[in-house]
Amino acid sequence: MRIALFSARGFDREFFDRANARHGHEIVYFEAGLDSRTAGLAAGYACVCPFVNDCLDDATIESLARGGTRLLALRSAGFNHVDLAGAARRGVTVARVPAYSPHAVAEHAVGLLLTVNRKLHRAAARVREHNFALDGLMGFDLHGKTVGLVGTGRIGDAFARIMLGFGCTVTASDPNPDAALAGLGVRYVGLDDLFERSDVISLHCPLTPETRHLISDAALARMKPGVVILNTSRGSVLDTRAVIRALKAGRLGGLGIDVYEEEGDLFFRDLSDRALLDDVLARLLTFPNVVVTAHQGFFTREAMEAIAETTLANAAGFERGCVPAANLVTPQAHIAKSG
Repeated sequence: MRIALFSARGFDREFFDRANARHGHEIVYFEAGLDSRTAGLAAGYACVCPFVNDCLDDATIESLARGGTRLLALRSAGFNHVDLAGAARRGVTVARVPAYSPHAVAEHAVGLLLTVNRKLHRAAARVREHNFALDGLMGFDLHGKTVGLVGTGRIGDAFARIMLGFGCTVTASDPNPDAALAGLGVRYVGLDDLFERSDVISLHCPLTPETRHLISDAALARMKPGVVILNTSRGSVLDTRAVIRALKAGRLGGLGIDVYEEEGDLFFRDLSDRALLDDVLARLLTFPNVVVTAHQGFFTREAMEAIAETTLANAAGFERGCVPAANLVTPQAHIAKSG
């Protein structure tokens, strides 16, 4: 297929070119993000490959469909950035990468937890300045603490198993409890119970109308003083302004996030030579007990190999009329052979 890949970075080219040696698609890389203003670049491409921060609203999809696009091959598991109804109306199939490396994101969440708890970011900066004092660097043992997981899909499952290995008591909230995790000792509870009892709360749920700003002023008020919150799911699951209020009040022990509500205009860019215009993020970065990474949880060799391979396999399957059902976001009926 002719594939227009948007928001292309050097690492995308490396891994997609390598995977494409097995598939033989024609891939054209566009550094520009995809939205209604740039959709015209994809005219004549049956397949468009957007990134998770691209804007696939109704206007963008209309423009893509008008230019001949029949497949949106997402190189992400999440699809909240896509107007699925708009795609369905125009017969555009949406496929995704449902599982690339759950361990990559889960392990990154653990890294955020250890960094926030043991002040590793501050300790490393001190030592570089030849300051070897320990004042202000005390953390707590994770062993024996209660870790609450919101969502136990593949990533939540991997994170739970790591926390069990640390000797933590693990509780979880999910509409579909996992019997295997329960068999390992993970206890499923209601959200209120999870908020009230957890020393650490890690978010691993998709962004839906129900989970948007799940971590709100009201939720934060129910949590233990000193709780550590981690978010490696979607930025808008957490109300950033509410979290800032809790940090200012001293109710939060720490925050580790790899996603941010308004990351679309910030992440995956080098803005080091200009002022940060996002006042909310700028305020968040002033807290010593906050660690922010720029959506790098997925960024391992194994995950990038899986993302590239599955995305291109979805395109090949679309040509044959047989995209795996687990990878489809829109109904199979929308698939039509296209070149």
